Amino acid sequence: MNTRIESLRLIETACWQELARAAREREHGWRTMTLATVDGDRAEARTVVLRETDLDRRWLLFYSDDRAAKLAQIAAHPLGTLLLWSDVLSWQLRLRVHLAPLDDRAEISARWSRLKQSPSAQDYLSPLAPGATLIQHRGQERGSREHFAVIRAVVEGADWLELHPDGHRRAIFDASGARWVQP
Repeated sequence: MNTRIESLRLIETACWQELARAAREREHGWRTMTLATVDGDRAEARTVVLRETDLDRRWLLFYSDDRAAKLAQIAAHPLGTLLLWSDVLSWQLRLRVHLAPLDDRAEISARWSRLKQSPSAQDYLSPLAPGATLIQHRGQERGSREHFAVIRAVVEGADWLELHPDGHRRAIFDASGARWVQP
């Protein structure tokens, strides 16, 4: 961005517009997000791909294999954080989210129908769970979409940081409202 946005309301709107763009544009810096969850007494983090954004309901969607450790972590502790960085914008966005897998089979099937013809579909067809030790064995059968999961992340709060030569800025957007904070 060439000019800096000064209004908190416009910054929040711009963040959601960028999230919507990131879900559509593969090269957007926010397309890949770091998801942090809790596993017992430790934090776990991994990269997930932003697939959809709903501006009105304030949620994001990403896909997973339902055998992945993150699904058990989400079931045990559904609160997480998504971390996004854009070199182009020089913006970091931390989103505090409530995570839940979709359980509507029609919604999941609709997304699988769009994904199954792409190379990404292979990620969900392995007969082995993510992290399983690879067995050197030819002719291993491919799985089905039975392990394809869609995770909804409902945004409960956002922490926006802009790194800029004229001075860094930071703002919080949550149930308490929008406010500037020290970077």
